[in-house]
Amino acid sequence: MEQKKKTGRVLDMVARIKKQAGEIEKRILAGRKPSMKFPIRSLANVRYRPKVGFFELKGRQKERTLTVGTVKTFAQTLRVMSFSKELVEQDDIATKREAYYVSKNWGPARFKEQPESDTVIDDVEALFGVNREQLGFIPEEKGGDVAGKLVVIDEDRDTGKKLRIDCTKFGSGAYSIPITVEQLGFETDATFILAIETAGMFQRLVKHNYWKKANCILISMGGVPTRACRRFIRRLSDEKKIPVYVFVDCDPYGIGNIYRTLKVGSGNAAHINEYFCVPRARFLGITPDDIVKYKLPTHPLKEVDIKRANDALKNDPFVLHHKRWQRAFEKMIDSGVRAEQQALAKWGLNYVIDSYLPEKLADPEKFLP
Repeated sequence: MEQKKKTGRVLDMVARIKKQAGEIEKRILAGRKPSMKFPIRSLANVRYRPKVGFFELKGRQKERTLTVGTVKTFAQTLRVMSFSKELVEQDDIATKREAYYVSKNWGPARFKEQPESDTVIDDVEALFGVNREQLGFIPEEKGGDVAGKLVVIDEDRDTGKKLRIDCTKFGSGAYSIPITVEQLGFETDATFILAIETAGMFQRLVKHNYWKKANCILISMGGVPTRACRRFIRRLSDEKKIPVYVFVDCDPYGIGNIYRTLKVGSGNAAHINEYFCVPRARFLGITPDDIVKYKLPTHPLKEVDIKRANDALKNDPFVLHHKRWQRAFEKMIDSGVRAEQQALAKWGLNYVIDSYLPEKLADPEKFLP
């Protein structure tokens, strides 16, 4: 059954690529300039509605028409589409870096630098309204690490037999989220998911079996979570109806990039935010109020931090919707300081386990939205 579904998805993706290419061919044969329309991927072209739970595109588009000035980019877009068709048909994958090097065989259409190829791949993804993994392109980075009260149901690629992966049985290590998570199943009696920004804090909680004490699932995001990590958390939370609490540094990046991207998505990927955000997520900490309450050591906000905070207050639809987040950013700017998760070690290496997390988890209703 799964193989049939997979085959159906492959045929559908190939058919969509062929259809788009066919429409371009028709316009050329008719003596008309071919063009392609892409959604504009930016915060200026998204809106946030709490009932929906993620950033949605407003509908503004950019049109790429074949002209003397756009001929190279137009050709590169078609070559990326053709390469994607090959990957999908052959059930293969390519990292963005590999795709960049493959283009070196494309003559005048080759990419000079990887940011060029990344942009075109993202445009093709938006053109078809799918995620790039469906087009055969995968990220370089891994999805994230998992430990705690969870059994992941996967399958052996050679035999097709089900594999039960117990995330409590990795000793001092952890289960790594794969690049594709749609095939996974879950078994858990955990009461919540704790998504953690830094690998160091994740390792501390794993080292002391915090998941056992709190009856939870620990997930290391490793900074801004990858799509695979976000999709994993989303599916797990939705299917098992358990809340997600997010534990990151108190700085504009931790809040405005890591947390917000996990919860409602980003402007750049607004065409697929519906599948890669976690509306159920709530912000556990570190908050600006925690800095004061726990007398945490701090660092001065950098110029880039202040700019990021002001940009969020002026332009981020999520922040503009929530007064509590506006106040949090304003407090941060007024104080002029930021604090890391590890600052809790001022009170002892395991203060986070013995005091901070228990105190915060005693009243989730007070968490920031």
